Amino acid sequence: MVPYTVVIPGTDVSFRMIPVPGGTFKIGSPTSEPDRGDDEGPQLEVTVDPMWVAEKEVSWAEYKEFMNLYHIFKEFEGRGFRVVKVDAVDAITAPTPLYDPSYTYEYGEEPEQPAVSMTQYSAQQYTKWLSRVLGQQFRIPTEAEWEYACRAGSKTAYSWGASPDDIDDYAWYFDNAEDGTLPVGTKKPNAFGLFDMHGSVAELTVNAYTEDGYERFRDGKPMNATELVVWPETSSPVVIRGGSWEMDPEQLRSAARLSSDDEEWKDEDPNFPKSPWWFTNDPARGIGFRLFRSYKPLSEQAIEKFWKANSEEVVDDVEARLLGGRGVVGQVDETLPEAIKNSQ
Repeated sequence: MVPYTVVIPGTDVSFRMIPVPGGTFKIGSPTSEPDRGDDEGPQLEVTVDPMWVAEKEVSWAEYKEFMNLYHIFKEFEGRGFRVVKVDAVDAITAPTPLYDPSYTYEYGEEPEQPAVSMTQYSAQQYTKWLSRVLGQQFRIPTEAEWEYACRAGSKTAYSWGASPDDIDDYAWYFDNAEDGTLPVGTKKPNAFGLFDMHGSVAELTVNAYTEDGYERFRDGKPMNATELVVWPETSSPVVIRGGSWEMDPEQLRSAARLSSDDEEWKDEDPNFPKSPWWFTNDPARGIGFRLFRSYKPLSEQAIEKFWKANSEEVVDDVEARLLGGRGVVGQVDETLPEAIKNSQ
């Protein structure tokens, strides 16, 4: 495994994937850790397979290429081309235009800034789109995979040590991010070479949030990081990790967990149903995500669980948007970039 650079087809936008070796670690925090939350245990030993992890969080340069698909699919739809069912194996829904761009972009939309305010469903659809056009399996991580990548072999509260004293070297957080989101990759990386695992934007995982942490797995067999998952049955709460530029040091610890809240985070969305793709309220401007890719490809059945909406609620909201003409679905495969080029 070696680092490699990916160029999004049809663009000059690229990102870098970093190899992360497999191993074992204890997920969660010990009861002795200062500022520990009740949902950070019990600590369990987890096996993690080798994987590639994006060097940096998904930026606006990358995410806006996905956002552009809305207008492209609408054009295809108007011509009667590439209209597919939302549950087709090669189908994705592109995010509708932002209801209030001034909210999402208040702190900037520069290409090198992290993309923010998307839902877990949007992040899943993004990874499916990228996977289908590139022929590689990109996805958001399980909670255990994320923490392993963040810790980078450390057992302390932060990847650099037990104390937050050196936090300014590694993270954008409340005390040093006066202007909001800052360009990705401008602080020191962790020992795996990954930037902004602490702070900048908190990162979506595929897990449903559980108040009792990992209690349901306590007495089970030794777990693999792709198995230590509570799959969501509702759109929220889901687990978000790493803390953001809006948060204090204790919320940036390696084991710290944040739960999403659709009701509060979409409070100002006037649509009915509310958007499956976007949040409209803080702390959403501190929410983003990062790409992961298993060294050994997952089965089609397994990878689909990472890409699809995991709750009927989201599926129903998407279908309602489509029926109302406020959404769009399109076929995604390696021929899509050429089809877009030919349509222009």
